[in-house]
Amino acid sequence: MNLIVFGATGGTGKQLVEQALAAGNQVVAFVRNPSKLTTRHEHLTIVQGDLADQAAVERAIKGADAVISTLGPRGDSSNKPITRGTQNILAAMRKHGVRRFVLCATPSASDPNDGPDFKFKAMVTLVKLTMRPAYEEIVNVAAVVRASDCDWTIVRVPLLTDDPKSGHVKVGYLGKGVIGTRLARADMADFMLRQVQDTTYVRQAPAISN
Repeated sequence: MNLIVFGATGGTGKQLVEQALAAGNQVVAFVRNPSKLTTRHEHLTIVQGDLADQAAVERAIKGADAVISTLGPRGDSSNKPITRGTQNILAAMRKHGVRRFVLCATPSASDPNDGPDFKFKAMVTLVKLTMRPAYEEIVNVAAVVRASDCDWTIVRVPLLTDDPKSGHVKVGYLGKGVIGTRLARADMADFMLRQVQDTTYVRQAPAISN
């Protein structure tokens, strides 16, 4: 498949690019700083651009079969760069007829299927108190995607680790006694990549963990 990855220079994004290439996909990595992505492969195209540049996002998405985003708040999120960038991604997908969008979020983006969960409530409350702009960014991105007409899947993740891929991921919703508090980035990348062709969670926002 022809896949475009946003957030390709982050810890999970790099894993995703490498796993997608290993699976035989053509990959376009949309990055602001190409020097941060050291992977080189005959099926990898690195496109330098900014999420705020609608024309650049459109050019990168043209011809894609699916879009994967591991974008997340970093530094100053007060101007909502990820929210605006996601809006540009969705607009480009509509323009070029790309339907599948797999992206990540955290438990800060709640879901109607969630139940009461003390540990995640405490984690989200801490984020709201100490990183309010980042919390709002995560919530806003999820709302923008849910309001779109594409075939989206929001993959909600807990605390991330650099542990090796285990191949074992729990999938469910908060408050059901299933989801733990840690997840290897390699397992996160593997799950997101598989969602490109798996329709089980289309227009749903499952939480996953090891």
